[in-house]
Amino acid sequence: MNIVNLKKYSIYCGNSFILKLSHLKDLVLFNCCEGLQCYVIQKKLKINHISRIILTDLSINNTAGLLGLLSSLNSIGRVKDLHIYGPLGLEKYLDFGKKYSHTNFGYVLYIHILTDGLSINHGKYRIYSLTNNSSYEFFILCREQAGKFRMKRTSNNYVKPSPLYSSLKIGKNFLLPDGLALDGHKFTYTSFKGQNCLFILNKFYDKTFTRNVIQDIIILNMNK
Repeated sequence: MNIVNLKKYSIYCGNSFILKLSHLKDLVLFNCCEGLQCYVIQKKLKINHISRIILTDLSINNTAGLLGLLSSLNSIGRVKDLHIYGPLGLEKYLDFGKKYSHTNFGYVLYIHILTDGLSINHGKYRIYSLTNNSSYEFFILCREQAGKFRMKRTSNNYVKPSPLYSSLKIGKNFLLPDGLALDGHKFTYTSFKGQNCLFILNKFYDKTFTRNVIQDIIILNMNK
């Protein structure tokens, strides 16, 4: 999991960052500051790979670049769906923006209102949102990565290349017609533990609570 913090590129991007997960092209954008597209290009990322946008609030610092980004995606011919998450009022904000800019998007735009609990349930990661003193905090939990597949062990057990390989890679067990039992966990090396991240916006967060409750986690405090 790579975190691109946009704060160092502009004073207007204090709460903006991009989440890029290993083995996935999709990008998750937290807040859309002014000049975001220039900073994305500097990091050699493609704006068309942004699949989800999360707005922690509707302040000007976090939304100044949103309509410009949506228009740019439309201009480059985006057809893939885009999901935007934010507080109450997000839908009206986008409707007014499209009305006064006379802009329509050629892709499907899904709007989600943030609430406490699971906000995004993806096959590779989950994002939980939690309100704390009128602001949102986010827990980002990445799925465990399976270890490298042991090809030599499959040949030793006379298992020929087949769709069975994909099931063994994720640790499934099988009992073959001749009585041979295959333990999927023995056909892969040690799995890699998924990374976890806590995204804090509240300047007055409880450090004691964070230390006691969150263990083995990356803490990203955007207010430092």
